[in-house]
Amino acid sequence: MGQDKALLQFQGTPLISHVARAVREAAGSVVLVGNPERYGFLGYPVVPDRVPDRGPLGGIYTALRASTTDWNLVVACDMPGISAQVLTALLDRAAKSSRRCVTAQGNHGEREPLCAVYHRDCLPVLAGALRDKRFRMKDLVRELDAEAQVVEPGALANVNTPAEWKEFEEG
Repeated sequence: MGQDKALLQFQGTPLISHVARAVREAAGSVVLVGNPERYGFLGYPVVPDRVPDRGPLGGIYTALRASTTDWNLVVACDMPGISAQVLTALLDRAAKSSRRCVTAQGNHGEREPLCAVYHRDCLPVLAGALRDKRFRMKDLVRELDAEAQVVEPGALANVNTPAEWKEFEEG
C-alpha cells in the first residue's frame, strides 16, 4: 500500500476509526493491538503487540492475552465495508456455538479469520502455532474447527493496494 492502511482517510476519519466504531457498537468496547505511539491519538486503548513481526496471528494472540472476557471479536483495520450489524451477527452466532471460533464467511465461501470471534480457549492453539511458526490464519481456523457465519456481500472487502483502495472509494 505504501502507507499505513489503518490511517487511510475514510468518510472523513482514519479507516481504523470506522472499524473501531462498528466493533464498539457491536461488542461494547474496543482495544487496538499495535503501536500506542502511532494509534494512541485515536482515543481507544492500545495494547502493544506481545509477539511483533508474527503477522495477524501475533495480534490475535496479544488480543486474547490482554482480554478479560471469554469471547473476543477480532477485526482487521482494513475492512471499510464492515458494519455493526455484521459483527453483531458474528457475536450472536458465537454465543450459541459449541466451537472456539466463529469466522465471517463471504458469499464466495471464503472464510475471513480477521473478522471473527475467538474464545480465550484458543490461546494454547495460537501459542503452539507461534512456537511452530505456522502463521497462515486460514490453516489456523481449520485447526480450530471454526464455525462460519455468512455475511452480507461487500462486508469483508479489504484494501491491500492503492488500486483496491481507489476501487473501493469509487464504489
